[in-house]
Amino acid sequence: MAEFSMDDLMFRPGLMQGQRILITGGGTGLGKVMAEACVMLGAQVYICGRRGGVVEATAKELNEAHAGLAGVGHCTGVACDIRVPEAIAEMIDTVWADGPLTGLVNNAAGNFISRTEDLSARGFDAISNIVFRGSFFVTLECGKRWLAQGKHASVISILTTWVWNGGPFTVPSAMSKAGLNVMTQSLAVEWGNRGIRFNAIAPGPFPTEGAWARLNPGSAEADGAAPPPPADPTIPLGRNGEMRELANLAVYLLDPGSAYVNGQTIAIDGGSHLGGGGFGRLAEWGDAEWAAARNAIQSANEKDRAQRTV
Repeated sequence: MAEFSMDDLMFRPGLMQGQRILITGGGTGLGKVMAEACVMLGAQVYICGRRGGVVEATAKELNEAHAGLAGVGHCTGVACDIRVPEAIAEMIDTVWADGPLTGLVNNAAGNFISRTEDLSARGFDAISNIVFRGSFFVTLECGKRWLAQGKHASVISILTTWVWNGGPFTVPSAMSKAGLNVMTQSLAVEWGNRGIRFNAIAPGPFPTEGAWARLNPGSAEADGAAPPPPADPTIPLGRNGEMRELANLAVYLLDPGSAYVNGQTIAIDGGSHLGGGGFGRLAEWGDAEWAAARNAIQSANEKDRAQRTV
């Protein structure tokens, strides 16, 4: 089902014709939203994820939903576990066989709330191997090909505002996202004069099923029984983000029209990071609340694993 229409996008139809974009974690959530916008504007979009059936179904859905648009692009789903460098190289070879990419969106992520003292090595690796290592190796595989062929490109990484003010109770994610923030700044300088731009987006609350299930475990919203909750009162604009707003920012940064924007991490959170939002409130939780949260997160993980075996 389409998330929005052409009237929701700020750009002229066909703006992205000739562009070839890879979006990691593109089968659901924010990745799907960005993929849809790029397809609507004429791009050839590749979405990858561990659940091959999910990315293939999403690609089919987007292609069918916008088949009547003038200048519409096309979406292709590719199964890939970006925790495995060899799988990344194989995927990029497959994508490059159709022609070089013009853009990459490092969107694949994982997260859950936990007291840091309760974290296991496996739990830490579950996040860092996707967000930190996986995003780097996808970027590296694309970057080596761009540099060798003398191609220009734009890379976006989806971060969080925790890269500036920390992430209590989400430390593996905060550390990994901070690493990608430094990668963005570093490669913006190292590769900028060779035509490859690096920028990042730090979204605030954009409620999606995957995020809500692990960051608000046990809530009716996480279980799909009710719409997302009202906005956190610390958000100055008084509301959660709308998917079209994130899509418009991503398109701008991917398009050559933003060619002088490089090395920036742009918050799109209604100003909430300026007012101390985040998970600090969970410091009030006791053992019972954390036990209930762990059980709810485990249930969400089991549901996710079941989908990957389909």
